[in-house]
Amino acid sequence: MLRRILLAGALVLSACGPAHAAPRLDYLGQRQVAPGATLDGTVIGGLSGISYDPAADLYYIVSDDRSAKNPARFYTARIMLSDNGIGEVEFVGTHPWLDRDARPFGPLNIDVQPPTVPPDPEAIAFDTRRQRLYWTSEGERRVDGPAPPVLLDPWVRTAGLDGSFLGEFALPHALRMSAGEQGPRRNSALEGLTLTPDGRYLWAAMEGPGYGDGPPPDEQHGAVTRVVRFDAETGAIEGQYTYPLDQVAAGPGGDNGLSDLVALDDNSFLVVERGFGTHVAVRIYRASVAEGSTEMTKTLLADLTSTSGLALLDNVEGITLGPKLADGRQSVIAVSDDNFSPTQVTQFLLFAL
Repeated sequence: MLRRILLAGALVLSACGPAHAAPRLDYLGQRQVAPGATLDGTVIGGLSGISYDPAADLYYIVSDDRSAKNPARFYTARIMLSDNGIGEVEFVGTHPWLDRDARPFGPLNIDVQPPTVPPDPEAIAFDTRRQRLYWTSEGERRVDGPAPPVLLDPWVRTAGLDGSFLGEFALPHALRMSAGEQGPRRNSALEGLTLTPDGRYLWAAMEGPGYGDGPPPDEQHGAVTRVVRFDAETGAIEGQYTYPLDQVAAGPGGDNGLSDLVALDDNSFLVVERGFGTHVAVRIYRASVAEGSTEMTKTLLADLTSTSGLALLDNVEGITLGPKLADGRQSVIAVSDDNFSPTQVTQFLLFAL
């Protein structure tokens, strides 16, 4: 699996003109985590976001465990890379996310008042200059049944490198949970997060459309989802943008959503769209925002569903830029969320950009 495989990608004309080569992704291989692996008494699984610290050559990886198996947490890991493939993935540390009271989050309990509602962690971004972390929660929306609604707004929080609470960004009103048909849909809120290379902007992406953004994608139609840009220093909302989602390609009854993004510069990104249905469908796009526009455009770089040499593809939910490879190309690492299921795998995929 460590062979170099060239992925066929659509041509992209850069802003510098057609004389420059179109970007592409070369698939270099994958490394899987052993089923049931643990670290410091926690189950390694549900890995939904990844971010790289180049100074320490360390990866921060968030688990989407909602304090059901262990308290909501993130991991640190080292990943051995080369021009020919990906080597050992070594998990070296784990920390629980801490709430405002400096305590880890407890498991869901809706039989008490007020109910205990843990976060649904989905994305993580490391800030080199400020030496802190940003992370998202999708929140909660339970409105069916005779009991009162259980609502928890999504959030973007700031944390110390030990998981301690440092602050929370104020979100647009359209991202607040509601018992009515407004705000985010359940399990379709803040799924992607990235900090621009200069540390100026933090971009947070919704997995799918909120009620006000239209219906979710289906097998005949795509959809639009929302991406918010924050000033990383002040927390101010700098803009809201729409991202065009593909129609569902994961089989009947499936879905498709934006599972993560990583910034290449202030206005362009690698974006992962992932669908789950009768099979997994994963595509990586290069997306960008033109000056003065609020609509993101995209060009396909890789369809992992049909990538030669990628023998097993699972639920890819995280993406980051790693170090430069020895040949000068930019490494790109993606990680899958196994949903803590014995029929799925945790895999790290390596590409060269």
